[in-house]
Order: sequence, then structure tokens, then C-alpha cells
Amino acid sequence: MKVALIGATGFVGKALLNELLSRGHQVLAIARKPGTYEHDTHLAWDSVDVYNTTALAEVLKGNDAVINAFNAGWTNPNLYDDFLRGSTSIEAAAAQAGVQRLIVIGGAGSLYINNTQLVDTPEFPEAYKAGATAARDYLNRLKENNNLDWTFFSPAIEMNPHTSGTRTGKYRTGLENPVFDSNGKSVLSVEDLAVAIVDELESPKHIRQRFTAAY
Repeated sequence: MKVALIGATGFVGKALLNELLSRGHQVLAIARKPGTYEHDTHLAWDSVDVYNTTALAEVLKGNDAVINAFNAGWTNPNLYDDFLRGSTSIEAAAAQAGVQRLIVIGGAGSLYINNTQLVDTPEFPEAYKAGATAARDYLNRLKENNNLDWTFFSPAIEMNPHTSGTRTGKYRTGLENPVFDSNGKSVLSVEDLAVAIVDELESPKHIRQRFTAAY
């Protein structure tokens, strides 16, 4: 499959790139600064500006799917606006390019516990609130798109460098609520996040749906 991966040098993007290549997919990796990667005939890089919808659409043409792992930068003072602007541009560019399949990596903040989204709870970390709110608001916009075959993925509550480093190939999925293990933890490595996403790419089960995964 020919896949355009946006945000390919980020924490999540790198794991997705590795997983896609390991399964033999042809990847167009898009990033502000193309990464250094050992030569792979299945890999090409492009640094197109995701905010330039027309230019991005040209680059996306001919791909079978777009995976959006775009991050506007956790320290960006305009994170909320830039995340929404970038995500909306990517969605529009995919449509203009005629790419039907769009998978978006969002955040866990829009998941529900006791009918309240995590981002709206007092315990939610302030440092992540702008990005999590932007991802939640973008999901609400994406739900109005009845043309693309989109999927929105919310990671486990604990999904960061401290919980990563291992690929088990195993995970459990949910829809609107976090997936917890027997110890009450919602944890997933970034490597297994990539497994879940590429599984969804290859065997779609959540068309026009949000889903989540954890151990």
C-alpha cells in the first residue's frame, strides 16, 4: 500500500514509519525537516508545508491512505490554533488529492470517564490542555465529514517515552472510553500504538469512528 505519513519524525511518527516499512508498505514521509534514515527503496521524504493545502494535495496524490501524526509543537504558544489549522488543512488536502482513507492520531483527552472527557477533569495536566482541547475540538469537526473514510485514534492515557520501548503486537481496543488493565492502568507503548494503527490501515474496523487501544 502507498501511504503518506505526516509528522514522520515525531515521537509517534517514527514508530509508525518503522512499523509501516517493516510490513512492506511504500511510505511518503512528510516532515518539516526530513529525517535521516538508512536507505530504503520503500521510503521517500518530502518537507511540504502542511498549512499549504494546495501544495500538500499535490504531494498526496497517488497515495492509498494518509496517516496524520501532525503535531503543532507542545511548546508552541499558538498550539491550539495551529493544531486545528494544520489538521483541517491535511483533511482538505486528502480530499483534494482524491485519497479516500485518512487516519488521524489524536489525544486521549477526548475519551470519557463517567460521561466527562478527561481534558475537562481537574486532574488533567495544564501543560497538555491546549493540545488536548484542540484534538477534541478537531474530532468534533471531523465527525461532520461524511465523504472521507476517516478514523480518529486516541492513545492510551499513559503513552509516552517512559511507557515505550517494547513492541508486543498485542493490545485491546475501545471506542469512547479508555481501556484499562487489571491494575486500573491505561497504558500502551508507542510501538504497539503503531501496530494498532497499521492493523487498522490494513484491515479497517473503525471507518468514521474514533477508537482507542491499550493493554
